[in-house]
Amino acid sequence: MTTTTQTRPAESAPAVQRLMSVDALRGFDMFWIVGADALVEALHRMTQTRSTTFLADQLEHAQWEGFHFYDLIFPLFVFIMGVSVVFSLTKTIERAGRAEAMKRVFRRSVLLFVVGIFYSGGVTNPWPDIRLMGVLNRIALAYFFGGVLFCCFKPRALVAICVGLLAGYWALMTFMPVRDIQLAKSNLAQLAEQAGDQKAAELFKEERNPSAAKDSPAWAAAEKLFYGTTNRVTGKFDKGLNLANHIDFEYLPGRKYDTFFDPEGLLSTIPAVATCLLGVFAGLLLSSHSVPDKKKVFWLIAFGIGAVALGWLWNAQFPVIKKIWTSSYVLVAGGYSAILLGVFYLIVDVRQSRAWCQPFVWMGMNSITIYLAGNILGGFRRVAARLVGGDVKLFFDDHLAKGLGDMVISIVGLLLAFWLVHFLYKRKIFLRL
Repeated sequence: MTTTTQTRPAESAPAVQRLMSVDALRGFDMFWIVGADALVEALHRMTQTRSTTFLADQLEHAQWEGFHFYDLIFPLFVFIMGVSVVFSLTKTIERAGRAEAMKRVFRRSVLLFVVGIFYSGGVTNPWPDIRLMGVLNRIALAYFFGGVLFCCFKPRALVAICVGLLAGYWALMTFMPVRDIQLAKSNLAQLAEQAGDQKAAELFKEERNPSAAKDSPAWAAAEKLFYGTTNRVTGKFDKGLNLANHIDFEYLPGRKYDTFFDPEGLLSTIPAVATCLLGVFAGLLLSSHSVPDKKKVFWLIAFGIGAVALGWLWNAQFPVIKKIWTSSYVLVAGGYSAILLGVFYLIVDVRQSRAWCQPFVWMGMNSITIYLAGNILGGFRRVAARLVGGDVKLFFDDHLAKGLGDMVISIVGLLLAFWLVHFLYKRKIFLRL
């Protein structure tokens, strides 16, 4: 990671077109990650109405199948990254050539992947208690493959590749036989009890994650049940009973977030690359000089509506599931992302209404920085609690309104996050990967 200062480009260099709407939308996305969700939760605790219940529910991930607003946050970031790929790599290709652009993609991907491991705890604990696949790691892989594909193929070929990724992932998940066993602690404990292995059943009831323990007896017991299952099934998408989760169990080393598999696992990275490519298509549209601005808005929103509709139709056979990044989920999330980008582009860049979104721009231009800062600090809300927690919080709860103390902490946390990105923005400091 390097610290860069924004400077005036050389006279001979081509002008760089930077869209404020893209930075603003990225900042809007980060806004929910760094504390806006906690603000809504605090409001819901203060006054539980039908509206606050709905909002609080939307700011929780769907348990498995389905789609909530919070399930859009991650793919929206990947989509925006795809948009940015077009502008940044086109500039690099024009100035230094395709080979240099490929080198840049490789360097940034590797660095971001390493930062992702650091974000998940790094090497604090001994192996295998180290998570190799997480949010930043998936972003790194999606950026790598999306960037390389953009450098090597023309738009029509990219469309065919994107369709192939989604259709291929669907075919693998639907038709590839998997062992008829659900990799969930409760199910494995039940299977062990049925087999008369009470000791193994007790191991599965322990809270410790067996994927993080060296020579774990619970993991060995799970492998025994898994490989002892001879019956095969197809077309299964249940939690722990699908091809993506089973591949993680067999081949993904290190600590798995969901015990026996990971929501950012190996196979489900394939459709995540498709999400990045959807952003690339949006970036190609926005960078086109032959399409009027208002038509760009129309095509973004029209594509978004069509993708959402197609995704929900596909849901009937291939359910919308974030944790295995199903192809239908890619279309639904990509569609909503395109609609949001169209709205932001219309307001910010076409109508030039920009004052309202400036705080989002600050955050969007230092998105990885604020994400890492929140992780290192334990969350901005935790820092805010040092300022307005304790008796201050009790004062608000006891003398003004019950639950107001939590809301004040959430507001202060958000203000601290915006203060940090504003501080960096004013000094033209941007941490680039």
